[in-house]
Amino acid sequence: MGVTVDVTFKSLNKYSEILCGDTVECLKTEDSDVIILADGMGKEAGGRIAAKTVIRVFKEIFGTYNMSDHPSYFFRKAFQTANREILKPLVEGRGMAAVSAVMIQGGFLFYGIVGNVKIAVFRNEELIPLGTGHTVDVLAQDRYVEGVLTREDALSMLQEKRIYNYLGRDGFKEIQFYDKPIRLQEEDVVAIFSNGMQESVTWKEMEDCLSQKKRCRRMAFDLVELVNQKNASVVLIKVGEMA
Repeated sequence: MGVTVDVTFKSLNKYSEILCGDTVECLKTEDSDVIILADGMGKEAGGRIAAKTVIRVFKEIFGTYNMSDHPSYFFRKAFQTANREILKPLVEGRGMAAVSAVMIQGGFLFYGIVGNVKIAVFRNEELIPLGTGHTVDVLAQDRYVEGVLTREDALSMLQEKRIYNYLGRDGFKEIQFYDKPIRLQEEDVVAIFSNGMQESVTWKEMEDCLSQKKRCRRMAFDLVELVNQKNASVVLIKVGEMA
């Protein structure tokens, strides 16, 4: 089954900082679309270089492997290769990147997450998050459930949103994948939000904006207009007619 998609990306560099690290790439074959949002972080140009390294690696691997047969292998290969590339010495200073990538193929959504770039699907007036990401508060909840942390220790960490897993990290291992591919429906909107967007705009505000059912370009613009004092990026992917 084929599906048409409308992809829009909007980024806001609030204070005209020339080294904003958010980078987006859309890759396409006859039967699939891959969209990557890399949120680069680091001193000087390090974050921007890290984000662009991620995009370069995804493009190289996308052109080499038939990812449609094994999406999880493609994601794992791309994330792990990008991590090694970022860790190579850089004159400008080493950066890091939080990255989310989605693939839409045959009416299904596949995804991989490293860090705190959020993926969600807007359907029936509700914005449904996919995955939890890699922040300390989420880690604390998981460790409490596993019995590693006491309730008191876990509660003390729930307000800590610091990222603990990212590309450009020695010992990087964890990639959050889909459990099962998500069957998309016509009129669904797949959204990818950078950390700056999540920190500046509430989930309810995002839902209210997407409920307007405007063109993706207009909704993306409206979302970044809500951002205050942060660099932020959003990718909106509207699912069209399925054949």
